[in-house]
Amino acid sequence: MFGALARKIFGTANTRTVKALQKNVQRINALEPEVARLTDEQLRARTDEFRSRLAKGETLDSLLPEAFATVREAGKRVLGQRHFDVQLMGGMVLHQGRITEMRTGEGKTLVATLAVYLNALEGKGVHVVTVNDYLAKRDSDMMGRLYGFLGLSTGCIIHGLDDFERRMAYHADVTYGTNNEFGFDYLRDNMKFRLEDMVQRPFSYAIVDEVDSILIDEARTPLIISGPSTDSSEMYTAVNRLIPMLVPEDYEKDEKHRAVSFSETGQEHMEQLLAEAGLLKSGGLYDIQNVALVHHAQQALRAHTLFQRDKDYIVKDDKVVIIDEFTGRMMEGRRYSEGLHQALEAKEGVTIQRENQTLASITFQNYFRMYPKLAGMTGTAMTEAAEFAEIYGLEVVDIPTNVQVQRKDQDDEVYRTATEKYHAIIDLIEDARKRMQPVLVGTTSIEKSELLSRLLDERGIPHNVLNARHHEQEAYIIAQAGRPGAVTVATNMAGRGTDIQLGGNVQMRIAMELADLPEGPERDARVKQIEAEVAEARELVKQAGGLYVVGTERHESRRIDNQLRGRSGRQGDPGNSKFFLSLEDDLMRIFGSQRMDTMLQRLGLKEGEAIIHPWINKALEKAQQKVEAHHFDIRKNLLKYDNVMNDQRKVVYEQRREVMEAPDIAETIQEMRHQVISAMVARAIPANSYAEAWDIEGLDAEVRRVLALDVPVKDWGREEGIAESEIEERVREAADAKYAEKEAAYGVETMRHVEKSLLLQILDQEWKDHLLQLDHLRQGINLRAYAQKDPLNEYKREAFELFDAMLNALREQVTAVLMHVEIRMAGDAEAFDDRPMPEMHEGHDDPALAMAGAGLPPAGAALPDGMVRASAPAARAEMPAEWAATPRNAPCPCGSGEKFKHCHGSLA
Repeated sequence: MFGALARKIFGTANTRTVKALQKNVQRINALEPEVARLTDEQLRARTDEFRSRLAKGETLDSLLPEAFATVREAGKRVLGQRHFDVQLMGGMVLHQGRITEMRTGEGKTLVATLAVYLNALEGKGVHVVTVNDYLAKRDSDMMGRLYGFLGLSTGCIIHGLDDFERRMAYHADVTYGTNNEFGFDYLRDNMKFRLEDMVQRPFSYAIVDEVDSILIDEARTPLIISGPSTDSSEMYTAVNRLIPMLVPEDYEKDEKHRAVSFSETGQEHMEQLLAEAGLLKSGGLYDIQNVALVHHAQQALRAHTLFQRDKDYIVKDDKVVIIDEFTGRMMEGRRYSEGLHQALEAKEGVTIQRENQTLASITFQNYFRMYPKLAGMTGTAMTEAAEFAEIYGLEVVDIPTNVQVQRKDQDDEVYRTATEKYHAIIDLIEDARKRMQPVLVGTTSIEKSELLSRLLDERGIPHNVLNARHHEQEAYIIAQAGRPGAVTVATNMAGRGTDIQLGGNVQMRIAMELADLPEGPERDARVKQIEAEVAEARELVKQAGGLYVVGTERHESRRIDNQLRGRSGRQGDPGNSKFFLSLEDDLMRIFGSQRMDTMLQRLGLKEGEAIIHPWINKALEKAQQKVEAHHFDIRKNLLKYDNVMNDQRKVVYEQRREVMEAPDIAETIQEMRHQVISAMVARAIPANSYAEAWDIEGLDAEVRRVLALDVPVKDWGREEGIAESEIEERVREAADAKYAEKEAAYGVETMRHVEKSLLLQILDQEWKDHLLQLDHLRQGINLRAYAQKDPLNEYKREAFELFDAMLNALREQVTAVLMHVEIRMAGDAEAFDDRPMPEMHEGHDDPALAMAGAGLPPAGAALPDGMVRASAPAARAEMPAEWAATPRNAPCPCGSGEKFKHCHGSLA
């Protein structure tokens, strides 16, 4: 009560923020006449003037009014668009490193130019992040004209560019691209072997378009670069044949949490089926020797019971392609891990691709938090303001519309069955078409958009369908969805980023219809004709009530519903919106509609009748809030675990970069060698122990295995009164002397190249193994809760121990390989740097469905061209019995320098 009273007197925090922005708007408006008098050359010269003033110590904030006035004038001259006052406010919010919420049709693409230009003056590069390649290309082409007019360069990062093209784009003043491309480039850069091969510059400032989609919806799904691992496609096919033989009683399914598991009877039934198929050789399904079989059975069960074709994925070109649940778009290149994608491929009978092992991964949360300055813009961010503040430290500012919104949002209609609901929707569409009112119908899946399309065909209603199957013409279809009587059926988010203009889009029509018509009087006449037709159609549609947006069901997130509604009523246009629901919809069914169904039957709700009441809307909103809170918890939880890996990732990537930057890492290599020797001696000769307790024989074996030294360690151990420090010093001197001989034999410059090359390769191999171990640790860590332990703290502790072990293994591996290696020159010393990147696949995995990382790592790090291992036999001999007790992660006793599990241990 007191809060409401205070808001009435003092206004909300958002109102006060908007009011404060007005002062700068007035300053910019005052400069407009003066800037308008400048010639094009004088306007362009202001860029150099601003840069020189920055160099002399002025700040971006002090330049803001003049810079914004310059961009506004350039917009008028180049694009024929003048920034509204509210757009100037939006630009200020972006410059301040906050999120600007502006309704659909308010011109967010143009708003970004203000903050982009101002921040690009520093010369550090500005990144503008969009949700797909089409928007990145469109915006960079369109706004690149404005930046070019003012003397700034523009680049665009889209799928399919090579490293040279990417490097050029990143070194432009302004770089447009998709979130996936920016993230994958970061990961790929940190797998390169030379600084000059890296494409990105140090991060400075990023503006994220559709910020809610990228930082909220996709934040649960980390970017993963993986390499091929073991091939077990036959096992997936064999297990897949058995799943249809199960009955519903054999498994327990929880749709709310998207989980499924075998029941007791199901476990027995599955064991019986596997045994009959010859797959279960001995013991029960959950016996230790059958762990891999459990994995295949579990993933096959999930593929059959939790995933639906044309809703969660489509089959295209002999591939299973995931459909993004929020955008309705195909996620090319994205694969579920842990064998789930292979299980789906087996289910659909397409070619099963090999499982992959994680080489590098990062979440969007941690990627975008690396930018010193981050901003975003969208039409719907207020519902997630708390999450933006908590995770990213970003404040959301709601910018008022340029013209008052005229759209009428009607109450939802709730029917008992989906059939009744669809009939009501078709009736409404028919009624709207009679008035020539365009209708946009939003669906939640491809399957439902095609069902609605069939129903429209039965009624003889012409329409366009826009979903992941028909995405090529997306922008054109959505741009023309405002023509009189047009009916467009689209997955909820399709066409986002393209405005629906009443009467149709003039530019799109000109581009499509006059593509082959050369410049001249005939083309000019056709352009005028199209403009007149669109103007006439716009008036007709306005009279009919504007665009009618129809939602076929509520989404789990309120934002997605608001985005669909926001397609109508842009820039003060009239419009309507209404959602149709049934008790059979996923949201209603999963979140308890049985009681409502019983109640409606008791109230005597007849077939074809709907219940319409604001209370229903409020109840649905609460259900959506619960789902949103659940997803927020998942994202927060993912971030807590990823933060542990992120700290380690930063250390590894910084070390890699330092190694590449350093002209000489001889000191580092020597320090590693000395640390390995100290650890070796400490293991054999415990501190403050008697000589009888020393393991001199073990130390002798270690010195031969790791350092390839033939020194009398046993004799030294028998010397009267010798201390462990003396033994350590003798081993160290012998190792240093042998290494000096190598330098003399192969040349100092060659050894420096070899050291750097090997250190980077072995670091990459150890990091890959470490990621796999963290993935496995993460999967089972929640079981620690049964022992009254906090899984997160346990994960932090064990992840740190694993990281420490990784660094120890790295030191030992590098030392062993360098002490054993022999070099045969294959060309210049620089040839050591010319190594191809490993085969990689990009993924956008969903940890809520399957944890990242699968399969076994490939054997051993390869040596560069021109090098061979001296001690490694040409073919591995049979493993001696005494080696069987060697720990999996210890160096192999054969002296190859590889881990035991990658060498002779792989034969066991």
